[in-house]
Amino acid sequence: MAKLGIIGSKGRMGQALVNAIAEAGHSHAGGADAGDDVAALAAASDALIDFSAPVALAANLDAARDAGVPILIGTTGLEAEHFAAIEAASAHIPVLQTGNTSLGVNLLSALVEMAASKLGDDWDLEILEMHHRHKVDAPSGTAKLLGEAAARGRGIDLSQHRDAVRDGHTGARKQGDIGFATLRGGSVAGDHSVILAGEQERITLSHSAENRMIFARGAVRGADWLIGQDAGRYTMADVLDL
Repeated sequence: MAKLGIIGSKGRMGQALVNAIAEAGHSHAGGADAGDDVAALAAASDALIDFSAPVALAANLDAARDAGVPILIGTTGLEAEHFAAIEAASAHIPVLQTGNTSLGVNLLSALVEMAASKLGDDWDLEILEMHHRHKVDAPSGTAKLLGEAAARGRGIDLSQHRDAVRDGHTGARKQGDIGFATLRGGSVAGDHSVILAGEQERITLSHSAENRMIFARGAVRGADWLIGQDAGRYTMADVLDL
């Protein structure tokens, strides 16, 4: 039985994580939110699960590193400086960072990478995502995760082939680009589709999240897996041995 601490415990995901920890037979070591003592939580935990905010990431990584405990980061909206901090921390402790902890989404990511590797760039690739009206970042972390999978499959740099803004007279679609489209509304937990459109045929790979518990269960499984791993940077694909 692992003692798992939650950073961002008062949010929607925090509440789902409490339930998932109990469901999996683990122990809830406590929670921390803005202004709380993350260091004390880290010292009381076998692993930390962070679904807080990008602004808190550096302090959370420092607390995990000082306590010598692994940390799973599910926070989205991260920028280059956050990834640099994750890389630095992973030299000292196990760190798993992912745009989505759902087991189904991570299997979808593997399928997208395979499909992109088998089909040429004459197949247009588009990623469509929809989330609830309260989500503040776009495209979603999951959409970016799927875009990175497609880029790996094609052997390209996503930052050089990303098309995320279309408005007005944009001209024809550029061959080889990976497109993103974002929808927001209602209470949608998360819908993602990857569309590969060729001449006179189309493939759609999709995943629909019906409840946040799927993310919470995956996060708990990932955090438990991290315990005992060597220092380094990991993904959910490592947890699933994909």
